[in-house]
Amino acid sequence: MPPPLGHDDSCLLTPLIPATPPLPPRATARLHPLPLLVGALFATYYHLLVAPAPSYYQSLFLSLGSNDTAAAHLRALTVRPHLAGTEANALAAEHVVSTLSSLSFPTRVTPYEVLLSYPVRRSLSLSAPGRDATAFALVQDTYPGDPYAAASAEVVPTFLAYAASGSAAAEVVYANYGRTEDYAYLASRGVNVTGKVALARYGKVYRGDIVKNARDAGAAAAVIFTDTKDYTPGKAFPDGPWMPATGVQVGSTFKGVGDPTTPMWASSGGCERVSIAEAMATDDMPGIPALPVSGRDGEEILRLIGGDVAPEDWQGGEGAPVYRLGPGPAVLNLTYTGNETIATIQNVISVIEGKEEPDRYVILGNHRDAWTFGAADPNSGTAALLELAERLSKLQTKGWRPRRTIILCNWDAEEYGLIGSTEWVEENRAMLTSRTVAYLNVDVGVSGSGVDASATPQLDELLKQASKKIGRLGGGGSDYSAFVQHIGIPSVDMAIGSGYAVYHSLYDDFTWMEKYGDPMFRRHVVVASIWGLVALRLSDEEILPFNYSSYVQELENGAVDINKRVLGMPVNLSPLHKSIEQLNRAVLKVDSELQALQTWKFWSPSQNDPLRVRDLNDRLMMTERAFTEREGLSGRPWYKHMIYGPSLYNDYGAEVYPGVDDAIQTAKKANTTESWQSVQHEIHRIARVISQAALVLSGGLT
Repeated sequence: MPPPLGHDDSCLLTPLIPATPPLPPRATARLHPLPLLVGALFATYYHLLVAPAPSYYQSLFLSLGSNDTAAAHLRALTVRPHLAGTEANALAAEHVVSTLSSLSFPTRVTPYEVLLSYPVRRSLSLSAPGRDATAFALVQDTYPGDPYAAASAEVVPTFLAYAASGSAAAEVVYANYGRTEDYAYLASRGVNVTGKVALARYGKVYRGDIVKNARDAGAAAAVIFTDTKDYTPGKAFPDGPWMPATGVQVGSTFKGVGDPTTPMWASSGGCERVSIAEAMATDDMPGIPALPVSGRDGEEILRLIGGDVAPEDWQGGEGAPVYRLGPGPAVLNLTYTGNETIATIQNVISVIEGKEEPDRYVILGNHRDAWTFGAADPNSGTAALLELAERLSKLQTKGWRPRRTIILCNWDAEEYGLIGSTEWVEENRAMLTSRTVAYLNVDVGVSGSGVDASATPQLDELLKQASKKIGRLGGGGSDYSAFVQHIGIPSVDMAIGSGYAVYHSLYDDFTWMEKYGDPMFRRHVVVASIWGLVALRLSDEEILPFNYSSYVQELENGAVDINKRVLGMPVNLSPLHKSIEQLNRAVLKVDSELQALQTWKFWSPSQNDPLRVRDLNDRLMMTERAFTEREGLSGRPWYKHMIYGPSLYNDYGAEVYPGVDDAIQTAKKANTTESWQSVQHEIHRIARVISQAALVLSGGLT
């Protein structure tokens, strides 16, 4: 039966009747306007009748969601632990390839040789005057009836990837969350960290920053524990969703992005590399031995630390010992030996070629590798991607073809430092920069309730139906980083839920997801639906649904924040305000163009000038690129986006105007003329890229 009728402002396919030859100018001048009007309305009606609008396929896509399909994919992907570089992860890649290939989507594996890190030897013992030393088991316990107990033997022992090999035996200092301000507080209390073992708890900042801050404070080694206050406020798994007493959060401590041996270029076959020793010696590596431990082990250490009582907000939860600062008398003897080795990783790439604009790409990405079973992180996202792909395949049987090419990407080695996606972006930089409309990322697809979405601002309107509050893609926590922060592609990151207690632990398995994360697998369908709907709008609508008004507001908010932070300092913000106003004028111009095109399209849907539409779409697409600068952030050249980037002190944290933020923090410490001149320089840099963005969006030259 024909699709339902209805007005839609998005792309309408060309009618299936031949065009009438144009009449001579004098003949058209003699025609009465009423027949012309009737003819135009009939053409519009006929056009809608025979060619389904994108909204028809969007509705059909939403109706095809399958809880059972999502659950089946998740179960298949989480049978075994599948760390990057392992045979089990290669088998998980085979499942993804097999599924996508069965849908008749051309699918390939793109391998890279990259530096990964595995544990060889670990030991940790605790001693104090008057008591025997206690050796920690450093093992996460299974539970009675655990269906994954046998497979748990394959889990890589608890470790922190890229931690330096070595030993330390020293008194312990408690450093709260291990932030720079926590070490500043310790210094103000006269607590010397030099040569000690720093004990910090997970939370607030990226674990790589926790270890780096310990190193910068002079610590000989670092230990990070999972505090029950933050991770076990209720019943622990399997009786509840919270972290068990022996649960340990493992993960990477590398603060860089991509393969450490190929900085700024792709790790393809036969490529140039720096040596492993050189890669491990950079400032992005932790540089000291470090281990993660459970909440139970962390509390045992804290019971033997003396010194002043820590502040109230440094304390643990109910039933925890009193947390003291130290140092000592508790002594930790820590040994860690790691194996940093070149290993093969596998990205899976699948392409649904566009019909009208095959050279424009809408890219969807999710990573596959996991520290353990990875039910939430990341395979809830992988399951959603495969369920989404099956729906797109069913749309094709109903006559759908995307206007623009859709590329489905399943990344490898994300957990080590966004490696798979970064290498692919670096290898394909020129093509991606010139052709990509947007990148849509899902990492932890489902971990609880509530839509959690982040985006570059021109995509806000697309996400408002899914999220009441849109965050910004400044943090470096997932695979969108290479797309938006390195080459300036409009991007989205979305999830259902925003954090969960068993993150990166043995207990992130199918049972946890089935009992607590998503018992009916409805949330998997929801995240796939949001993801796919945004992709369909970006791929199928004739004019890209970008709105840069939100960008102007975001830039103005950032300028207000800077003004507050530099009040009374020798800093002039007028170049920034002038450039934002320039961008605002460009936005108004584009809005006027869009309105004119949509008005003309209603009266003559098949007569829009394709070159005019293409020009407008290219400007909408390329404006984000203009916010990048070739030299990148000062001291962090890989990060080229001047508006959004990770905090220098927390890779998980997002900053608007990150270069200015870095300069202000430095200037407030140094308070010299030169340091405040650096702040002014960074303000000029962002003003220049905003002015460039305004020129791109308006389509003009100076």
